[in-house]
Amino acid sequence: MIDRREFIGTAALAAQAPLVWLNLNQKELDDAYDQSVWAPNQAQVQGRWALNSEIVRQRIGKPRRFAYGPTPIEGLDVYTTNRPNAPINIFIHGGAWRAGDAKNFGFMAETFVRAGAHYVVLDFINVIESGGTLSPMADQVRRGVAWVYRNAAMFGGDPNRIYLGAQSSGSHLAGVVVVTDWGKQFNLPRDVVKGAVMTSGIYDLKPARLSARSSYVKFTDEIEQDLSPQRHLATLSCPLVLAHGTVESPEFKRQTRDFAAAITAAGKPVEFLIGDGYNHFEIVETFANPYGLLGRAALEQMRLPVPA
Repeated sequence: MIDRREFIGTAALAAQAPLVWLNLNQKELDDAYDQSVWAPNQAQVQGRWALNSEIVRQRIGKPRRFAYGPTPIEGLDVYTTNRPNAPINIFIHGGAWRAGDAKNFGFMAETFVRAGAHYVVLDFINVIESGGTLSPMADQVRRGVAWVYRNAAMFGGDPNRIYLGAQSSGSHLAGVVVVTDWGKQFNLPRDVVKGAVMTSGIYDLKPARLSARSSYVKFTDEIEQDLSPQRHLATLSCPLVLAHGTVESPEFKRQTRDFAAAITAAGKPVEFLIGDGYNHFEIVETFANPYGLLGRAALEQMRLPVPA
């Protein structure tokens, strides 16, 4: 005989929405790929990025602008350091694949310029402008990195010391970059990128494809396979630092954790960092502080001095 408590529990389970990914139902999965659910201060923080980027430009000067491709969006900002033949940090911004501008990520330039590195921010098409496909974004970001390698001497950079920084959907694109077969696709050295610090990214597209993001991204089996970095670790040729904040969605935490575990299982170098108390948008601001979680990690990876 079933008692009342057992009956209520059974009824509740029966009424529960079906699971569509791991232990998440459709709404939970949609929420897990919608950062506004987890960061109510999103607009405030992004406004701070824009304001602080302008303040940094007033202090260190405006960046040089170069075109890396034929369309108007295919440009990059270069904040230059005074050190000759300096290393280069290329930042790939996020924005759920549908937003973001290089000019609003200048706020972290001072960290790198003062430490003796050039800081480059890429602009690239968004998925709305591309008709829903992620491939043009990945192609442009790869070509932007290749342009920096081939043209570093134009701004005093060392092509043999290129590193990446990235956040959110930018970390997904950075993941695509670090598993690129540079020799086959661009006739460049296999190790074009020497290291990357990536926070709060998506490294396997399957759950994102099952989420509400499919309403504006035209996922296909080919896109899912080709642009899921976790499935192409054989061509990963540089050490990674992967991070997430504690105040993020469970899926962005899991994506980072699983990617780090897969890299470790593949016998390749990776460091896993957790930003205690940071949400998805706040954690990227630690790139702008040489003592911050990501700023220190990036400088150490580039073998640049952290100020005493």
